[in-house]
Amino acid sequence: MKFQSRPPSLWIAYRKEICYFFPMRIALAQTAPVLGDLENNYDRHLQYIENACRNKVDLLVFPELSLTGYTLKDITQEVALHPHEHPYFQTFKELSRDIALVIGFVEEKQRGMLYNSAAYFSGGELLHVHRKVFLPTYGMFEEGKFFAQGKNFRTFTTPFGPSGMMICYDFLHLGAGYLLFAGGAEIIIAISAAPGRGISEHEAYATTHMWELMGEALSRFSTSYVIYCNRVGIEDGKTFAGGSFMYDPAGQQVVRAPLLEEAFLIQDIDLEDLRARRRHRTYKRDDKPEIVLTALQRIIANHED
Repeated sequence: MKFQSRPPSLWIAYRKEICYFFPMRIALAQTAPVLGDLENNYDRHLQYIENACRNKVDLLVFPELSLTGYTLKDITQEVALHPHEHPYFQTFKELSRDIALVIGFVEEKQRGMLYNSAAYFSGGELLHVHRKVFLPTYGMFEEGKFFAQGKNFRTFTTPFGPSGMMICYDFLHLGAGYLLFAGGAEIIIAISAAPGRGISEHEAYATTHMWELMGEALSRFSTSYVIYCNRVGIEDGKTFAGGSFMYDPAGQQVVRAPLLEEAFLIQDIDLEDLRARRRHRTYKRDDKPEIVLTALQRIIANHED
């Protein structure tokens, strides 16, 4: 596959950390997809992938529904793709021999069954598909009208270690983060199409601060790397905030994208930090998922409407 020759024009941030043992280079593509324009969005993915390969990136993460845009409504069916059949995904598989990719798309798993999904490609294979579990359907959000609900949070094996994925509203549910933690995830990836709303004293939208608080808490108490990639742009009156970020296993933010504008962030991380943090913060060693399971079974059995 020949790349597009024109690199994307965008704000670029690059911060190199000293990695003594197992350095890994991660890039976040904070993009503004064109609503419903698969071909255009696909071409832009290829441009970002080319740029990431030039910079020797190991993992490139795109936002939620990066291939389609977010407010699809009645055209959701028209842009739905089957990840094991569509030519775009065959190309992504081939490109993933050189770089791991996380891409957001509308998945038609079965005829007429549409999901808001994220695909993880690596080593020439489609390693995992996560289907969004928590579909916001209130206020400005209408996902439950157009998408089927995912049923699982699963940690999967990658060349960089056990990883897990969430999509946007999944990230704000404590149970979702815990399931990936209990499953042994060392890298937790959340892709998002989150609008900016509310006023904050932190020189950002109130919602932006909310996402960062969750990133800090999840990274600190899971002692995992947390990667959050949000989109930008305006659709149907919604202004998507950007502000993508990464947190390290100590709960420290290591990089953040600007608000409201496209960005391409590159960050080196040291996977050996996981060992050091888990030696001092023994949350993973001391976790008791069987106790959680028993308690949840009791709560469900005693539930009253």
